[in-house]
Amino acid sequence: MKLDVNVLRYLSKDDWRVLTSVEMGEKNHEIVPLPLIDSISGLKHGGAFKCLKTLLRHKLVHHDGAKYDGYRLTNMGYDFLAIKTLCNRGHISGVGRQIGVGKESDIFEVMNDEGETFALKLHRLGRTSFRAVKSKRDYLGKRGNHFSWLYLSRLAALKEYAFMKALGDHGFPVPQAIDNNRHAVLMTLIEGSHQLVHIRKLQNPAQVYLTCMELISRLAGKGLIHCDFNEFNLLISDTEELTMIDFPQMVSVSHANAKELFERDVECVVRFFHKKIGYMPEQDKSLPYVKPSFETAIADIDEALDVDLAASGFKKEHQLELDEFEALREEAQTVEGEQQEPSLKLRSQEEAYNESGGDAHYSLVGSEATREVLEDGTSAGFGIETTVDGHVEGHYTSSGGDEGCAGEEPPSSAREDDENHENDSETEPPFEREGGDDLEEASSVLNSRRSVGTSARASIDTRQVQHIVVQQRKNQQRREVLARAAGSRNKSKANSGKGRAGGGGASDVPSFGGW
Repeated sequence: MKLDVNVLRYLSKDDWRVLTSVEMGEKNHEIVPLPLIDSISGLKHGGAFKCLKTLLRHKLVHHDGAKYDGYRLTNMGYDFLAIKTLCNRGHISGVGRQIGVGKESDIFEVMNDEGETFALKLHRLGRTSFRAVKSKRDYLGKRGNHFSWLYLSRLAALKEYAFMKALGDHGFPVPQAIDNNRHAVLMTLIEGSHQLVHIRKLQNPAQVYLTCMELISRLAGKGLIHCDFNEFNLLISDTEELTMIDFPQMVSVSHANAKELFERDVECVVRFFHKKIGYMPEQDKSLPYVKPSFETAIADIDEALDVDLAASGFKKEHQLELDEFEALREEAQTVEGEQQEPSLKLRSQEEAYNESGGDAHYSLVGSEATREVLEDGTSAGFGIETTVDGHVEGHYTSSGGDEGCAGEEPPSSAREDDENHENDSETEPPFEREGGDDLEEASSVLNSRRSVGTSARASIDTRQVQHIVVQQRKNQQRREVLARAAGSRNKSKANSGKGRAGGGGASDVPSFGGW
């Protein structure tokens, strides 16, 4: 149906009131009954019925009496409501010729009071050639299966406006988004540009090809995939500068089919340069690369726009699982830091002893505070650590009962050696005596103490045991979270596989969930 905006100047305030009442009634009615229209509009003495006849004559509403007497909006009626709102906001004052048409939208030239020209994109979901959108895209999310094509068009326009605004703010070559209302998106008009599909010869095809690949990689670096990156959605100027358009189908890099969609965009560009331009990037050795890698592109995501814009493929459930995983990781790092406290304490004791002289001795490890009861009923006691010339050689612990922390008492050689050490402390240390016999005796004592330290190294402090138990519990929770996320992705892949079996165009993206 051709858009005839000349009718706008002949509609009265009551006509606009009734047209808006029909739109409001379609929120919960497929066909809005006449009493409801009369009630919403608030017109008296049959004024609503009189206005409906005017709207029917201009094809702004459609009458349906199959089940009951009612009315519904047409595409032109929805166009008039969006254009009227943009005019009231002062963004446009006139509508010109149609400059583009696609399977899901129409584009018109518009002008404001200052004479500036803009592009107005009106989404047209529900056309005969593009009716699989309800199963291919997640516009509805969890809103149910009952919908109208006008409502889907409104959701698509809102999504495209959000993507265009965010990409423009981050320096991508896109039209500047000005305003959005219902299913209409107002943007700047790129003067002197043409669709890449109409170009047959380029002055520098290598540079244009490399720019296309860099745009695909930059989008992935922001957490987004275009999903319809081809010659139809690229504008090129006389200086061979590119501009991207058409963004409603963009998805997140966490989408179940993200890698496949990324590679499809790359192949679309390569195929166009092969067939239409005659340029073979594989044979050009001056290029730094021929095709970008998906793993490399998403390796350094500096700012996740897919999360901020709620792109398809990144659901709220994924955000909750991600937050839970981050919390578990922070707790694990905290526990690891606390586990290092006992070793730092031993190291400080070792350094203090090195400063005092460097003799071989035994040092007590632990305190009354660490004498706590473990979960298995055993109590941890003091650890006796062997230090030789400032180097920790080994330690064993005693719980004050029949069993120690390691499950056995210190060996008899350790007890005898401890008694020898007490006798040595009453006299001169063995390392400070003079003579060959004294040196041999000192060497034997040193070797025996090293063997004792090696055999008793299996014990562990009570606080470390408790931290290890907590760490194991946290690891188990983290594995459960990752297992749930993997199950969700596998289920989404299965659903998307069923969707692909039904066929679709280049821009039909399998649905992954609500946004």
